[in-house]
Amino acid sequence: MAMSLASDLFALTSLLAVALVVLLLLRHFLPLRSTPAYILLPIFLALVVPVSIIFLLPIDLASSLRAEDEATRGVWLPETAVLVAWRITYWLTFALTWIILPLLGEYIDSGYRTPKDRFTYSLRSNGRYQLIVLACGIGGLAYVFLQNGFQGTSVKALVMALAYFWGLIFAIYLMGHGLIAVPRRLYRNANISSRLRRIQSQAPSVQERRMKAISELEELESQLTQLRQRKNGISRDHQEWIEEIADGSDLPEARLLPVNPRLSRAIIPVVITDRYLAELARRLNRARHKRLRFIDAWDNLIQDAVDTEAILESSASKQLCFGASKPVSPPLERLRILTPYTRHLLHYHIFPKCRVFLAAVLSLASVCIIWSELVKYVAPQLSIIRFTVVSHHGKVHFAGQIMATLWMCYMCTAALASFGDVKVWGNRALVKRNTYGESATWYAGQVAKLTVPLAYNFLTFLPPDVHRETTFYKFLGQLINLTPLGKGFEVFLPIFILVPVCATVFNLYGRVKGIFRIDIVEDDDERTSSSRTANWKEGRDLIERELNGNVQSCSSRRTPPLLPRQPYRDSISSDSTRHIPQPSIYNPSSAPQPPHEQRQASRLAAATAAAEEEDESFFQGFAHR
Repeated sequence: MAMSLASDLFALTSLLAVALVVLLLLRHFLPLRSTPAYILLPIFLALVVPVSIIFLLPIDLASSLRAEDEATRGVWLPETAVLVAWRITYWLTFALTWIILPLLGEYIDSGYRTPKDRFTYSLRSNGRYQLIVLACGIGGLAYVFLQNGFQGTSVKALVMALAYFWGLIFAIYLMGHGLIAVPRRLYRNANISSRLRRIQSQAPSVQERRMKAISELEELESQLTQLRQRKNGISRDHQEWIEEIADGSDLPEARLLPVNPRLSRAIIPVVITDRYLAELARRLNRARHKRLRFIDAWDNLIQDAVDTEAILESSASKQLCFGASKPVSPPLERLRILTPYTRHLLHYHIFPKCRVFLAAVLSLASVCIIWSELVKYVAPQLSIIRFTVVSHHGKVHFAGQIMATLWMCYMCTAALASFGDVKVWGNRALVKRNTYGESATWYAGQVAKLTVPLAYNFLTFLPPDVHRETTFYKFLGQLINLTPLGKGFEVFLPIFILVPVCATVFNLYGRVKGIFRIDIVEDDDERTSSSRTANWKEGRDLIERELNGNVQSCSSRRTPPLLPRQPYRDSISSDSTRHIPQPSIYNPSSAPQPPHEQRQASRLAAATAAAEEEDESFFQGFAHR
């Protein structure tokens, strides 16, 4: 009875700890005070529920393998409680992944004025994607009926199996890339001079994207200004809608003056429709957050370059100072615990050695995971992970539960870390305190989509007589193996991990980019030595000009620049940085205009002038999701 009470308290404490960590994570990427509750709650559940699987699966292992001595049983729960937990976790995750979050993301990104129009647009956009999924499901349902007859469990098995294999394909690919990229990134960052050189070589591409994002926003704001100046052909409702869009963009009254001719090439349609204004509002929202994204990336790059150069130069003086904090900095940043000498020892000697050690440990863990994926069905007795989780008596004790939690944490971390490298997500990104609502729902949906397949994939690392006794296998695994095709996918699909592993180890992404001009993964190894040298020199000059120019501008500027007011975000000035310079202000009259501006303006006018055409084609909607 005492052990049962202790297990209940431990499970409840773990759930509360996960909720607290997720809440802090949301606070880091979203402004909690200004973000509506209908956005925060689904994102919060989409992160808490899947992450709790990391603790639920080890509890299921100990609860299913009944030991004679309850003292060595570890953390366990009654079988009924575990089954109810799995049902709630799986079906809530399923609903969030395939229904709630896609509808919410399109609702946020719709650009329409009223909630009814936003919801209608969201249903229409997601309906195309769901119809394609339903068409694929009908073919699979016919196969299941032929194999098992017309049974009630056949539909349930088909839905769960299709969702599992669809998520497993992405999970295996992302995890395979992350198992190589994460240890390699830690090992590279251990060399301070090489790290500074890589940061400087990234500066030209980040600066180019930043200027492009600012130019796109200026172009759309110029088009909005032309709409505000227009008096004919616009109804009263549309005029109010245009003013609301302008208020959201925080356009000053000075923009009502004649605009720059280079920014006014977009053709305004004769008849202003709801679809045209919704498209304009949607593009403005995306452009504003894209601008904030690359401004934040540029500021972080400058800060990393300044800090890394300070660490490198401290080798001579043995004194390391990162610079004074701002008066508005949080108390923890203004508190100075380390002396300059101890800070030098920590950043110059201890941290690099810790990175090398951690890279070695994670490399060994990656080898064990890849090896276990390859031999778990051919020779399960050779799986390395099974020896760290299951005891020689065939039981899972508390130490085995801790190891299972650590293994799943690393597998999920490797998969999620690949989102920043694989460049197939469009304009979606996580920005500190300024993440776009649609991007936040999309990332939360991906976390929910990947966690369940990774958890079941880890369960298959264990011996068959162990994982087949778990409640998770009885709930999900039996339905996956209901047909021969499902058994074949479960056996051969994990071997797919060799594709991203070999592509990352042997730099196949760079060769694909050189042949087909397709940029899949953002990595320094893709560049040749000459291009890396040119980017490094150009990036070093850009960073020096940025720092020197900001120092001069800060000395002559009385007040810091104010960035446009954005919905769902806190003030950017509240996020303090170590270096004194602020982001440089973009002047459209002095900066060169990108050559693709006229083409973008014509495409925008052509897309918005046709009021009766669809917003995106059938296959574009599928690719978007």
